[in-house]
Amino acid sequence: MRADVFLVEFGHATTRSQAQRLIAAGVEWRLSPLAPWQKVAKNGDDIPSVAEVRLLDDAEAKYISRGGLKLEGALAATKLSAKGLRCLDVGQSSGGFTDCLLQQGAAQVIGVDVGHGQLHEQLRNDLRVVAVEGLNARAMTAETLKEACEEALSEQVETDIDDNDTQPVAPYAWMRNGGEVDDGYDDSDDAREQDVEAFKAERAAKARARAEGTVRTVRRRRAGLEQVDITPMFDLVTGDLSFISLTLVLPALVPLLAPDGQLLMLVKPQFELQPGQVGKGGIVRDESLYAVVEQRIRDCCAGLGLTVQAWLDSPISGGDGNREFFVFARRAA
Repeated sequence: MRADVFLVEFGHATTRSQAQRLIAAGVEWRLSPLAPWQKVAKNGDDIPSVAEVRLLDDAEAKYISRGGLKLEGALAATKLSAKGLRCLDVGQSSGGFTDCLLQQGAAQVIGVDVGHGQLHEQLRNDLRVVAVEGLNARAMTAETLKEACEEALSEQVETDIDDNDTQPVAPYAWMRNGGEVDDGYDDSDDAREQDVEAFKAERAAKARARAEGTVRTVRRRRAGLEQVDITPMFDLVTGDLSFISLTLVLPALVPLLAPDGQLLMLVKPQFELQPGQVGKGGIVRDESLYAVVEQRIRDCCAGLGLTVQAWLDSPISGGDGNREFFVFARRAA
């Protein structure tokens, strides 16, 4: 079995990309306690399905994605605790930040992403997580977020539900299976032939309406989710966004911060600069431009009533090799 597939199949990694990072950090296998350890040199190396495996560095497996490691480092550097907080995670994607917040004790994480189907199943099934898909954070308001949350937690239920799926007892039903009747038999409760046919016609009409999508429905919370809080006001907002400047998104996020609420956002310089300032392959090579990015973000925060508490390096560089930063800000009480 391919090494990266093995790690996912046997629960050492949640995705193949994570498995490949674990292999780069060091993975070994052996067939018995007395056998020597064999090092996995590349992702396609074969590991027998009965092998014992050990990870030489399991940091990459701590969270759903390496984004969790970035946020963990930023939380530690700012001495910010997520314990008991209601959080908004913007650009949720597969859920690295969300996973970190939950492991740090967050009470709830509402995640927003413009894409669909990216959040890991483990987080999607966590009752502390509300996953909102197809919502652009730049245009988000308290009202649209609340509506999107309600949609994510609900299902459409038919309004004219008939709980009786039992066909009326047809005339002479007693004759089935060799039944007998005596002079005392009372047939007053037997349905008439037209009752049976009307029942069948009604059921057929409902089946056609369902197939055509014309059945009248009403939105209702799914079982077990009735009490989930979707108030669009948060103690902490985090985010990992791509292909858009934070200066375009922060104006939508600040109104969702509670008084004295905190914001911890990943800053990717390649999306904060002009195309001519970004080098080949989307890499920012001129380090003097980092100061330009920082000042731009600081000015934006100041204009929105946010006080920047810290500007710090991300503990891990971006997947493309770009240097990344975190901005830590607080909304005035």
